[in-house]
Amino acid sequence: MLGIVLSGSNNFFSVECEDGITRQCSIKGKKLKDSQGYYNPLAPGDKVEIQPDELMEEMGQIISLQSRKNAFVRWNVKGRAPQLLAANLDYLMIVTTTQEPPFRPRFVDRALAQAEQAGITPIIICNKYDLAADEDVEYRLTDWENIGYQVLRISARSGEGIPELAALLEDKLTAFVGQSGVGKSSLINVLDSSCVLKTGSLSEKYGRGTHTTTKGTLIHLTLNESLMGGRQNARASIIDTPGVRRFVLHDIASADLALYFREMKPLVGTCSFGMSCNHDQEPGCKIQEAVYSGIISEERFESWQRICDEINTGSWEF
Repeated sequence: MLGIVLSGSNNFFSVECEDGITRQCSIKGKKLKDSQGYYNPLAPGDKVEIQPDELMEEMGQIISLQSRKNAFVRWNVKGRAPQLLAANLDYLMIVTTTQEPPFRPRFVDRALAQAEQAGITPIIICNKYDLAADEDVEYRLTDWENIGYQVLRISARSGEGIPELAALLEDKLTAFVGQSGVGKSSLINVLDSSCVLKTGSLSEKYGRGTHTTTKGTLIHLTLNESLMGGRQNARASIIDTPGVRRFVLHDIASADLALYFREMKPLVGTCSFGMSCNHDQEPGCKIQEAVYSGIISEERFESWQRICDEINTGSWEF
């Protein structure tokens, strides 16, 4: 029978099966053909075929992986392999904050590029918007909006923007990704008051959140009626991913990065040097011209440059 992976690690996974039973499953033969080479063979959202245990109804074996619609992946530096964070998504919610932890636009730019490469629709959430956003934060949020990304300014504490978020999530499978402390678990708790996830305090020394979600988990929510105009039984499926301090791109070469910056992509190949242009000092570079004319913001261009350098050198800044 078929099932969907809810969570797991190593060789054991919790699988919600089509007969309504959630089974603890191991991988038959300990390898899946389509997941070899990954740090982890399966991610929440993966659809698998399982063979139920004949003696223990709550147990089973995973015998195959169904073809993925998409997968959100990062490079795991410690494991030296790509790490699957979520699969078969409708949306990727990239969660950041105005402060506490500090606003890090380059983290968002990396996640946007990886989502573009995977063909996943990203949405940017600026949580804790009840804490005053300075001009630089608002400028970056507006810049992302100007290049076509949807940005939600919300607060899990005050409730600002939460109904708009709930409306987007209904009947969708969505992953939340962000640095530790940005409030992913708090947002989920506000969306479904019957779902209580552990939330953590910020580290005073580093201004970073403590890890409270230790592995990715797919959660089915019943959205609060107050968020849905009194409508009952509105549902959403969320993959709550662990807080990521180091988001390193996977399977994106520096020469191709401009293809995953939405405002640069239409200009790739139109420079005087064509596809050979490095978009640095070459005459007739259309991307440089777009920066000088204000079509591409200097901040996004600088972000692209620094990420290119990080890809080339293997030295990632955070």
